[in-house]
Amino acid sequence: MAEDDAARRDRVFAFWSAAGSDVTGPWAERRRLAKAMREVIDRLTTSDAPEEELRAAADGLERYAARLATHPRRNTPLGFGESANAGDVAAFFDYSPMIGLSNPLAPPIFLVVEGKTVHGKVRFGAAYEGPPGHVHGGFVAAAFDEVLGFVQSTTGQPGMTGTLTIRYRRPTPLDTDLRFEATVQRVEGRKIFAEGRLYAGDVMTAEAEGIFISVDLVKMAMMVAAAKSR
Repeated sequence: MAEDDAARRDRVFAFWSAAGSDVTGPWAERRRLAKAMREVIDRLTTSDAPEEELRAAADGLERYAARLATHPRRNTPLGFGESANAGDVAAFFDYSPMIGLSNPLAPPIFLVVEGKTVHGKVRFGAAYEGPPGHVHGGFVAAAFDEVLGFVQSTTGQPGMTGTLTIRYRRPTPLDTDLRFEATVQRVEGRKIFAEGRLYAGDVMTAEAEGIFISVDLVKMAMMVAAAKSR
């Protein structure tokens, strides 16, 4: 029997509320390392540390990069790099560049489903600056791509971005608690139409519309196989 909306919503809430707190062993340390790397990136962009301090930090990071290179490297995708490809909002996205807790590039964005709406929260630090004191528009667009991809996955169909239209209403501030709201508007054949808004407090700074094209799972499997062969 297909999972009903209430059961699916409960499963999603359980997954995201546990994110970052229920893992142990290597995964816990992986997320801890990614968090520390985010802090280094954020502080480096605004640091006026002296040359010797920067040299010591660079030396340490180079040594650690060399140590990681001595371990086996996975060439098989683990989970999904973006939520749009999953067709399942409770899938594993730990390596996503926007929401992945194990990816130091991710801000990260935290997402939950409430009824038919996806709510997100994020805080962009100095590493994401574009206009002085504000988020680079390219990161705003990337965030919308992920958030709309996430909400389109509530339809149960894996897909890829066909078009993404961003309207920048006001500059989006750095170091501010931001929130997303996103919904699926309609489904027409393979096309899934979604829209979203980004707020700083009660002020909408940007809005987006996306069309996602559902992709056959066989094609997804072919992409996984191609990634393995690299």
